[in-house]
Amino acid sequence: MKKTVSVAPMMDCTDKHEIYFLSLISKNIHLYSEMIVANAIIRGDRDKLLSFKKISNPVTLQVGGSNPNELAEACKISEGYGYKEINLNLGCPSKKVQKNKFGACLMQEPQLVAKCIEAMAKSTKLPITIKTRIGYNEVENFKFLKSFIQTTKDSGSKKFIIHARKALLKKLSPKENLNIPPLKYEFVYKLKEYFKNDEIIINGGIKSTKDIKNHLLKVDGAMIGRAIYQSPYFLAEIERDIFNNDNVPTRSEVMEKLIPYIQEETAKGVQLNHIMRHTVGLFHGQNGSKTWKQYLSKNMCIRDADLQKVNHIMDQVKKTNPVSLER
Repeated sequence: MKKTVSVAPMMDCTDKHEIYFLSLISKNIHLYSEMIVANAIIRGDRDKLLSFKKISNPVTLQVGGSNPNELAEACKISEGYGYKEINLNLGCPSKKVQKNKFGACLMQEPQLVAKCIEAMAKSTKLPITIKTRIGYNEVENFKFLKSFIQTTKDSGSKKFIIHARKALLKKLSPKENLNIPPLKYEFVYKLKEYFKNDEIIINGGIKSTKDIKNHLLKVDGAMIGRAIYQSPYFLAEIERDIFNNDNVPTRSEVMEKLIPYIQEETAKGVQLNHIMRHTVGLFHGQNGSKTWKQYLSKNMCIRDADLQKVNHIMDQVKKTNPVSLER
């Protein structure tokens, strides 16, 4: 089974613009959309929600919902937009998501999850996958996790992405749920021992290529979230160290490739700040990073940002630290 590295679906982060931006840095990374609610796909502006510029990277659509019929209909609608698979969100712990009965709270209802996955699998030729946690509230034992994964597998799930923390549904905020519950990677490793022929992906707290390599010795893939959003050029290191690809664009080349996309999207009425906000961390860790972030926040991460300022900020960073643009 081919080992994979992917970027986690993140609300308000991994939209179509982020997906395209990250594809300019890494050609081997598997990308996921932010969660889109099934009901929104059915009743909303489908093209606006689902369309994205075609790239060579595999892209997965993540959906949220708990109504089997709505999820099935959303899958049918989404099938023609170029996604490689559809992922059901069973891991988000936010109160808003819980209120609408999807995300991690569905771990409390395995049979409803089974009906959802079965309906989704029957409605589309695309593979159905899940992203979940190792448990919820006081339920944190391997027996439960194994049973839950078996239920989703029997219903038609083809891949299992496990955030190696439990979700505390009532006590913590979504941000706290990303840090406070302890990571228990051993649960995910053990899961792979039981499901030897199935694709098991590990997620949670992965911050380096060393972490990725260690996990890939035990499971089939590693999924990284915040570490990449905060420092997108981490993908260049992943390309070199994990995929043995030294043909990685410099930061300046990434921005040069992004400009035609910016022109194309702003011509459609997209505001520049909706694209440029994803580039804030591009120079993370470099001399010139502060200049980049300050200029973006003042000039381009605002509603009336002007495309002409892109070249100006590149010049400013080059003056601060010309080397940072070439690596």
